[in-house]
Amino acid sequence: MTAQSPVRWSDPEQQELEERVAATELAWLTMDVDVQTLRVEIDNFALIHHQLLGPLYTRLDELDALIAEAVAARTGHPEDVRRAADARRQVDELPDLESLFADIQEQEAATAPPEPPTRVRPGKDAQRIYRDLARRAHPDLSTDPAEQRRRSAFIARVNEAYAYGDAKALAQLAEEWSTDPEAAPAVDSPDRLAWLRQRLEWLGGKIAEVAAEQVRLENTAMGELLALSPQDPDRLLEELAEQLLAKAAAQQAELERLLAAPAGQPVDDRTENPTQETQTMFPQIPSIDAAAVPADAVLLDVREQDEWDAGHVDGARHIPIGEVVARIGELPDAKLYVMCRVGGRSAQVVQYLVQQGMDAVNVDGGMFAWEGAGRPMVGSGGAEAFVL
Repeated sequence: MTAQSPVRWSDPEQQELEERVAATELAWLTMDVDVQTLRVEIDNFALIHHQLLGPLYTRLDELDALIAEAVAARTGHPEDVRRAADARRQVDELPDLESLFADIQEQEAATAPPEPPTRVRPGKDAQRIYRDLARRAHPDLSTDPAEQRRRSAFIARVNEAYAYGDAKALAQLAEEWSTDPEAAPAVDSPDRLAWLRQRLEWLGGKIAEVAAEQVRLENTAMGELLALSPQDPDRLLEELAEQLLAKAAAQQAELERLLAAPAGQPVDDRTENPTQETQTMFPQIPSIDAAAVPADAVLLDVREQDEWDAGHVDGARHIPIGEVVARIGELPDAKLYVMCRVGGRSAQVVQYLVQQGMDAVNVDGGMFAWEGAGRPMVGSGGAEAFVL
């Protein structure tokens, strides 16, 4: 470099900025993919949650209303009457889930782009930014067909914002264009350093937006629920179904106690926490030893798919516990022998089925007892059967 040649004043700083911009772009894109994936996972989990557990929640709300109405009928107290009316109103106002999803889809399909408003006079700021963008991003400024298409799409967004007189949207578009990698000055351009600084600032803003969206998604009801078991949401749904079935059984027992109690008996002696499982709340359910199950019995296995695949009784019906309520119509009008791994989940299902007027029996000890009794099992795909 001679004394007369220009000094490469930007070299050290430019090198650092180039590296920082590249690293920040990678961080932004990685975060954006993660957040988009989280949004899809939450949407899918919410849909499955409503489909599988929605009927149970509806049943719990109905039982709440029936219990409140039973209390009000016995006491006649104005406060009890008010609570009963509120509980019944909540049930009546619940939307049908299928209709709700259908309405949402119809609304989304019917949503058309808004027509530009008439008689809009853009302000001076909007006019200034619009002229500057048209000067810098006009499609005719390039001879490359692909670049012309890109510029045309961008100018269409500029025209739409200008039609609304939206100076804020135009300013955001101006920032987007000025920091676009496609519009970046050449590496050896004297404008490169300023562009790198502006690009870095823009990327920092985008990362902040993505981080805020991630926090928002994680703080939604479904986001917080999914966070309890992000690696195994199906098992989480199973556990929730078990809890809801137990709560429904407890509420059903409380309702029956209220309806069966003598008219003169006060209701203040009812259990303080009706969802707690106690001996009085769960009357003895029908049960049978695994060894005594008839060979021609109609078996219902309520375990999960992986448990079923490991080993099950040939000819048994398989409906995971979380799907029993939604698929109750698939069950035959016959005496059902209900099984799970050790008998806990199946006991809750039997409790529920008996309440629905069905003939159901719990197989004590579940598949472990079945295997211990030396009764035959098969594995899916011909594999050697075992109890998972």
